[in-house]
Amino acid sequence: MVQGNATRTGAETTAVGSADIAVLGLGVMGRNLAANLADHGAVVAGYDLDEGRRGAFAAQVGNAVPCASVEDLLGALKAPRTILMMVPAGAPVDELTAALLPRLSPGDVLIDGGNSHFRDTNRRAALAAAAGVRFVGLGVSGGEEGARRGPALMAGGDAEALAPVAPLLAAIAARAPDGESCFARVGPEGAGHFVKMIHNGIEYADMQLIAEAYHLLREIGGCSYERLADIFAEWNGGELASYLMEITTDILRTKDGETGAPILEVIRDAAGQKGTGHWAATTALELGMPAPTIAEAVHARCLSALKDERVRAAEALAIPHVPSTEDLVASVGDALLSGRIAVYAQGFAVIAAGSRQFGWDVDLAAVARIWRGGCIIRARLLDRILTALNRAPELPNLMLDPDIAGLMTHGDAGFRRVVAAATLAAVPVPAMASALSYWDGYRSGRLWANMIQAQRDYFGAHGYERTDRPGMVHTEWKGA
Repeated sequence: MVQGNATRTGAETTAVGSADIAVLGLGVMGRNLAANLADHGAVVAGYDLDEGRRGAFAAQVGNAVPCASVEDLLGALKAPRTILMMVPAGAPVDELTAALLPRLSPGDVLIDGGNSHFRDTNRRAALAAAAGVRFVGLGVSGGEEGARRGPALMAGGDAEALAPVAPLLAAIAARAPDGESCFARVGPEGAGHFVKMIHNGIEYADMQLIAEAYHLLREIGGCSYERLADIFAEWNGGELASYLMEITTDILRTKDGETGAPILEVIRDAAGQKGTGHWAATTALELGMPAPTIAEAVHARCLSALKDERVRAAEALAIPHVPSTEDLVASVGDALLSGRIAVYAQGFAVIAAGSRQFGWDVDLAAVARIWRGGCIIRARLLDRILTALNRAPELPNLMLDPDIAGLMTHGDAGFRRVVAAATLAAVPVPAMASALSYWDGYRSGRLWANMIQAQRDYFGAHGYERTDRPGMVHTEWKGA
């Protein structure tokens, strides 16, 4: 790389005009992405308010240009300048964007690599465009290890904005099993963060399904942790293969270093969340697109957080769990795969609805392609999904694909057996039950909504649609 002059500020040196890209925010994700960029030949300038993080960046990252201020960082960059913001979503991104835009020049590229809400990204992209600055909303999935070794990258922004940085982003992204880069421009403005948001919603639901499978086999199947680890390892060798199944197997085999007990026995059963699953569920509702299992996964975490209340209720309202008299292992595997298919079907349907609503023209096959590596929800199932979407790009729901529908049909009996056994044993399985209802509801030619239409018309004169002719009508109901 071409080296420029250098200025010294304190213990940090800024090479003027030598850096290919800057990373603003050097926490775990920012620092690891910087190291990944450096591995692929980029000279990376970095700045963080925290001096310790700046020191860690200088120590970890090859080709590092640690900077003592934002001004130094801007001066260290080649023109046109490319800046990757890795700061917490919300106000910090707004504050940093507002501070940077007056200092940037037309043609510079500002990238938000955090978990921002897509509507915030739409707004920031418009502000940047007014200043002549190119703005990219970059969804990054893969956690700390993904950032360092190769994440899935979902970019939103106009093609011109992405052109200067696309080769570098494609280089640092994960590789799918067939060697393809897990980077793509999925649409303009906030499309990248929208797709990442739905990724996280699917992640919530898949995690909940796996947790329910473990809990069922433990509570009513009586499986030891050793047996559970073997079961999950076997599942991970087949259609259920995924990153989440892989780490679940490791978790089930892990012992607590202090007590020697299985690690899950010492972990409190109250899960937290950072909001992206909630965003996915509420956005689905705003778009009028059913995503019940994603919503149930969010509700399940909220319920788990009521730990003290649940303990009191368990004493006051105790219902004993009834062990199963049948071997549920195969059926739980069927339920887990069927539930996962239903969750992906919901997520892709929401992405398609958002694409239509916002005029983004998102390529669903490209989304499936980049999710096959690096990201948290990478799974063997995505190969089938990619094939289905390549075969029928306008497919309204993944469950209509003959191959995917065949998997659902094959697991149908086991799926029902598991939900029924859980209900009889008083073991809550909100995600599995929701996914089963979604499967049943989607393929029902006649549902209960005629009663709802009648009720709304009865108490509110909202009118209803008839089956024998178009248009809205109203009935003068007796007693109304």
